[in-house]
Amino acid sequence: MQNSKPSGETWNWCAPEDFKRADLAILQALESEAANKGPSSLESITRNRLKTLFNEGHITSRGAPLKPNSKIKKGSPIEVLLPPPIESELKPENHSLEILFEDEHLLVVNKPPGLTVHPSPTQMTGTLVHGLLHQIKNLSGIGGVLRPGIVHRIDKNTSGSLVITKTDLAHTRLAETFAQHAIERRYWALCFGSPAVPLGGTPVKISSLIARNPNDRKKMSMDVTSGRQAVTYYQKLKNYASPEKYPFASLLEATLETGRTHQVRVHLTGIGHSILGDPAYGTPSERHTKWTALPENIRSIVRKLPGQALHAKILGFKHPITGQDLRFDAPFPDIFRELLSALEGYE
Repeated sequence: MQNSKPSGETWNWCAPEDFKRADLAILQALESEAANKGPSSLESITRNRLKTLFNEGHITSRGAPLKPNSKIKKGSPIEVLLPPPIESELKPENHSLEILFEDEHLLVVNKPPGLTVHPSPTQMTGTLVHGLLHQIKNLSGIGGVLRPGIVHRIDKNTSGSLVITKTDLAHTRLAETFAQHAIERRYWALCFGSPAVPLGGTPVKISSLIARNPNDRKKMSMDVTSGRQAVTYYQKLKNYASPEKYPFASLLEATLETGRTHQVRVHLTGIGHSILGDPAYGTPSERHTKWTALPENIRSIVRKLPGQALHAKILGFKHPITGQDLRFDAPFPDIFRELLSALEGYE
């Protein structure tokens, strides 16, 4: 195998044996090179990026484009064209992001509620990425033009810890860490009602499939027959109740084993305890008994929430380059802190 060339050029490889699938063969070759020669420019190619290269016709043999499931014969020359990075047309915006950690490889920010993580065809301004472009000189290009440096995301109205990568190597290694679920992710959620589990007891497991709700494509559902496996562990930290009444709300800590879209919100709703302020999974109206059970001062604060009272409090992982154990406890946004303070009067 020849040495890897810089991004924007062509990487050449000759198949040492027959392979049933081109995608698996190339991934195996890249992993072998990384193991034998150390980090290389091609180590940053993720499975998703490889799929894109196939789809765009950038992986060929003797000039003919290959498909991911193409068979490869021993001795076949393989060429992988790495197009030069596309310059982002996004304009930096000053969002005064709170940075919890930063070095030359990555940074961790405390995302405020109400801020979308990355642009989309329906929102091309006012995102976390725009703020990052203002504060950070360089970001990993693997995420593409609209998602530079983004390894994972949290919902627009969820606040808390988010890690962003600056280099392709850090991005690739951290993505693998997420894929292996070797990440500590703990969320605090203020929910309607109180689960029938002991305060501070052993975390309870919720395991289900999660997929798009067939009746509302903007929502996810665990009441599906196919989808992606999702696992959450929750623990009750506090109850909030008026004197001699059943708790009207509770503070739950949700620990993620997987990280599916809307996972915490869907799972807590699934056990009957949707999150205060959640516009998609919360109470259907202010006439609902769960809403009317809230004291008036709590209702007034919930009405001011930008969305669900959900905060990504703890984020822990091994540094993808140095191997250092990192763990961050993101401070609460003001509105979450105000709601917590008001609820303390009902403990």
